[in-house]
Amino acid sequence: MIQRFIELGEGYSDLYELLEIMETNKDRVSQLLCLKVKKEDRMYASLVAVLHPASEGKFQPLYICREGVPYPSKRIDLFEAKAAQLNKEVITFDVKPSTDFAETELFFHYLTGILRLNYLIPPLT
Repeated sequence: MIQRFIELGEGYSDLYELLEIMETNKDRVSQLLCLKVKKEDRMYASLVAVLHPASEGKFQPLYICREGVPYPSKRIDLFEAKAAQLNKEVITFDVKPSTDFAETELFFHYLTGILRLNYLIPPLT
């Protein structure tokens, strides 16, 4: 199975794209995550929609708006309201900021490890 983060942006207008992805793929939504980070003495969040793998090809997308959403904020409220409409719980936890990593791809590997260890995404098969 291929699991890949697909970065939509930092959570400004692209948050609405994430909400639309959640709505149009409501049967495929597996997990909804709010990953909190502390940057420059302020809290921000990455919002993630994890979809079930596609039946053909075994590709599992993890759509992310990375570290641009202040925590708490109206945008977090929008994400949580959409989660409630889909009867999903938003799982929230703290992670290291992406700036602690030399490349964004390394940050995504770090997140993948955390998500697998917490059984939020399946192991590679």
